[in-house]
Amino acid sequence: MAKQKGDSYDGSQIQVLEGLEPVRKRPGMYIGSTGYDGVHHLIKEIADNSIDEAIAGFASRVDITILEDGGITITDDGRGIPVDTHAKTGLSTLETVLTVLHAGGKFGGGGYKVSSGLHGVGSSVVNALSNKLVAEVVQNGQLHRIEFARGASLAPLKKIGKTDRPTGTSITFYPDDTIFKETVTFDYKWVVNYLRHQAYLTKGVYTSVVDNRTGERQAFYFEGGIQSYVKHLNIGKEVMSDAPFYVERQVEDSMVEVAVQYNDSFIETVKPFANNVLTPDGGTHLIGFRSALTRVINEYARKSGLLKEKEENLSGDDIREGLTAIILVKLPDPQFEGQTKNKLGNPEVRRYVEQVMNEYFAYYLDENPDVAKKVVGKALLAARARKAARAARDNVLRKGALDGMGLPGKLWDCSSKSPNDSEIYIVEGNSAAGSAKEGRDSKTQAILPLRGKVLNTERARLDKMFANKEIVAMIQAFGVGIGEQFDINGLRYHKIIIMTDADVDGSHISTLLLTFFFRYMKEVVEGGYVYLAKPPLYSVNRGQKKHYAYGEDERDKILTEIISEKKARGVVIDEDEDLVKQAGVTISRFKGLGEMDADQLWETTMNPENRVLAQVKVEDAEEADAIFTKLMGDDVSLRKTFIQVRAKDADLEELDV
Repeated sequence: MAKQKGDSYDGSQIQVLEGLEPVRKRPGMYIGSTGYDGVHHLIKEIADNSIDEAIAGFASRVDITILEDGGITITDDGRGIPVDTHAKTGLSTLETVLTVLHAGGKFGGGGYKVSSGLHGVGSSVVNALSNKLVAEVVQNGQLHRIEFARGASLAPLKKIGKTDRPTGTSITFYPDDTIFKETVTFDYKWVVNYLRHQAYLTKGVYTSVVDNRTGERQAFYFEGGIQSYVKHLNIGKEVMSDAPFYVERQVEDSMVEVAVQYNDSFIETVKPFANNVLTPDGGTHLIGFRSALTRVINEYARKSGLLKEKEENLSGDDIREGLTAIILVKLPDPQFEGQTKNKLGNPEVRRYVEQVMNEYFAYYLDENPDVAKKVVGKALLAARARKAARAARDNVLRKGALDGMGLPGKLWDCSSKSPNDSEIYIVEGNSAAGSAKEGRDSKTQAILPLRGKVLNTERARLDKMFANKEIVAMIQAFGVGIGEQFDINGLRYHKIIIMTDADVDGSHISTLLLTFFFRYMKEVVEGGYVYLAKPPLYSVNRGQKKHYAYGEDERDKILTEIISEKKARGVVIDEDEDLVKQAGVTISRFKGLGEMDADQLWETTMNPENRVLAQVKVEDAEEADAIFTKLMGDDVSLRKTFIQVRAKDADLEELDV
C-alpha cells in the first residue's frame, strides 16, 4: 500500500488536554454514557462519597433533594471535605478534590480504610460535567462555600460564617445539557432505589430523598442491614426459617458479612457486594461463598444421614435452589475488573469468605436442625429433578435438538441465517398463526404458533418444563438451550416478538411467556431481544382509506381529525348528531388477531414500517423478580393487591422499532 502524501505531522498537531478538559472531551470514558444512565451516575459518584463517610463511622445520614429548577443536592453529616490549603496545589483541599482528577482520600493516605470509590475521579468528574456546582462544607461551626461552572471555580473558597448546622458536606449540581443531550431530568424512582440499597448495605445509616417537583418523599433505615435486605428479597415467598442466617467477622484487614435465607422457589438470588458496590459478575467473594456453602451442606447431609453413603454429593446448583443471600465484603484495596466494577479480583477474599462460612454456617446448621433438614431436603429434591430433567431431555428430544441443530416441526422459519436480520413471532392460536404465516416477510420473519396457555414456569422445575410441548418448541427454536446448556451465543433471532390478542387472555399469555424468559432465559431479556407486539384495537374505515387505532383515545383523535377536515371544507357538522355518521366512517373493533386477514396483520402488526413494538427491559431486576413472584406465585392476596393498585394505570410503553 502506497504511503499517503500530505501535510507534515509535528508536535503542533498533538492536543494536550489540561485539568478537567479530558472529562468534557470524552465523558463516556468516565461515566459510561451521556444518556439517562450517565446523568444518574453523577448522583452515585457524589452520594457514594457520603456513604463512604458512613461506612467509616463518621456519618449517620445521607439526604438527597431533587430541586424544582433541575438541580440536585446531596448532603451528609460526616466530617466535611477538608477546607485547609493543600500543600501540592496551593488551593483549598475542597477545590482540589473538585477540580483535580485522582485527588481524594482513597489512595492510601489515611482518609478511608474502606471505600466504594476506587478510581478517585468522582467529584471532579461531576464538577466537569455540570453547568453549575455549589459545594458547602461545615467544620468547626463554620460554613464554607465555593461555586463552579463546568469545572472552573468562579471564585476562591469563601468562609460564610458561623452556622448551627452539623458538620458535613453538601453538593448541589446541575448536569450540563450540552453534554447530556438526551435528558438532564432526574428520576425520583432511581434515587429511591439507590438510597434503599445503600441503607440495606450500611446498617444504621439513615437515607432520605425529597422531590421538590412533586412533593414526594421517602426515607430508609435498616438496623438489620443485609438481614433486612434478604427479608425484602423474600417477600411473597415461603421461607424455611423465621430469621436469616447472619454473620459478620473481621478477617485480617477486611470485613466479611453474609446473610442467607432459603425459600420455596426454584430460583437462586445471590447478590455479591464489595465495599457497597454490586459486582453482578461475581468474583472471588462469590466463589468463596459458593464453595463453602456446597461443602458445609454436603458435610451436614452426610453426618446427619440425610445423604446416604452410596449417593453422590449434592451439586452446587442443587444446593442453591431457592437460596437468597447477600455477600458483603469490605476491604482496603479492592481490585475491580474495569471502571464498571462488575467483578472482584482480590484472591485473598475467597479465603476470607470461605473461612467465615465454613465455621459459622456449619454452627448454624448444627444449632438449627429443623432448618438444616428442610434445606437438605430441598436440595435432594432439586437433584432428583435435575436427573429427571436430563432423562426427559434425552427421551423427548432427539440428540442436538436443544443446541439449535433440530427445530420444532411447527416452526415456520425464515430464510435468513443472520440473527441480526431474523425475528420470530410467538403467536397464540391457529387462525392468527395462519394469517401471520401468510402475511409475513418470509426472508426475515419466522412464526412459532402456540396452542393455549403455556406452563407457568414460576412454579415449575426443568423436568416439568421438558414435558411441556410448547416450552420445548421455544427452547428448540431459539437455539440458546436451557439450564446447564444455556448459551446466549446460540440465539437464532435478535427479535423475539410475543404477539397475542389485546385482551385479558392475551395479557395472561404474555405474562406466562415473560415469566419463562425472566426465570430461565434472563440473558435474552437483558440483551434487549424480547418484544411485545401491540396490535390495533380499532379499524376506522372511510371509503378506501383505513386508519388503525391502538386505543380509544387514538380512535377519537382520528374521528376528530376527519370532522375538522370536513368543517374546513365548509361541511356543516351538527355536534348533537352522531359524529361517526357525519364523518362518513365505519368503526370496527378487533376481538383478536384471528379476526385479521393476512394483509391486515402485516399492515398493522408485522410491517416494520408501521408496527408498534414494546421492548422488554429489566431496569430493576429486584423489582421485576418481586412482580413475577406476585403475579405468578401461589399467594393470591399479593396478586389481587397488585392488580387493584395498578389497574387504572395499566398501559404499554410504546417503542417504534
